[in-house]
Amino acid sequence: MKFNTISPDQSISLFVKNIMVFEETENKQQTVLPFFADGYPGLIFQETENGLFVSPQNKQMPTLFLYGQTLMPIELIMQGTYKLIVFQLFPFVLNSFFNVEPKDLNDKCYNLEQLPDESGIQVIEKLRKTKPRHKRISILSDFLNALFEHKKKEIDLNIASAIKKIIRKKGQVSIQELYNEIYLTERTFERRFINAVGVTAKQFSKIIQFQQSLEQLTVKDYTNLTDIVYANGFADQSHFIKVFKAFTGKTPSAFKSQK
Repeated sequence: MKFNTISPDQSISLFVKNIMVFEETENKQQTVLPFFADGYPGLIFQETENGLFVSPQNKQMPTLFLYGQTLMPIELIMQGTYKLIVFQLFPFVLNSFFNVEPKDLNDKCYNLEQLPDESGIQVIEKLRKTKPRHKRISILSDFLNALFEHKKKEIDLNIASAIKKIIRKKGQVSIQELYNEIYLTERTFERRFINAVGVTAKQFSKIIQFQQSLEQLTVKDYTNLTDIVYANGFADQSHFIKVFKAFTGKTPSAFKSQK
């Protein structure tokens, strides 16, 4: 399998964090890609020989779709050759761009062929007629940019700013500090945050903390487990293990042993 991460063009970097491309040219083997909570919803274009399935739901996915917050661990399963282009989106995109309630997409997906203006269908037709990867990325970038130009006044800039601060601080930030900075009451802040992201600010911060610890564990950037615990702001080792297991279904030790 070939995997590439591409930095988004400056024109879309306000609302796209990363572009990831997965490709397999061998037509005999099965590929299983695990996905864990990372705080980012996304858009996926898939071109597969035998379909793209999500486990444990065992659901076949459409050609172009949005996915919301991934709270429970899932696997993407493909048999044979495939090409996947994944745009990692900042959380405020779902509501402001697509008029989709983010909380309704937690652990779920939205088929973009269902867009009322049929723009999703038109994009799919363009993608199918175009094979070079860079041109497909340009088509998807143009699609998102057009939505941004049309919907940018609907972005909750205060909440977008809070989201990016949580990410920048790697989840280690006081929620009170966030709502005080933008002069909102706690209740108003939480209501607007859930409306934009689909989870509470506290839960989103926990997801970002988890993702940082997962990255550190995966690249083996630690001497012992307590290094990860305290570097990522967990109260103690038992708290870290509890959070890690909630998002991966495994303890850190079990996860590490399977790598």
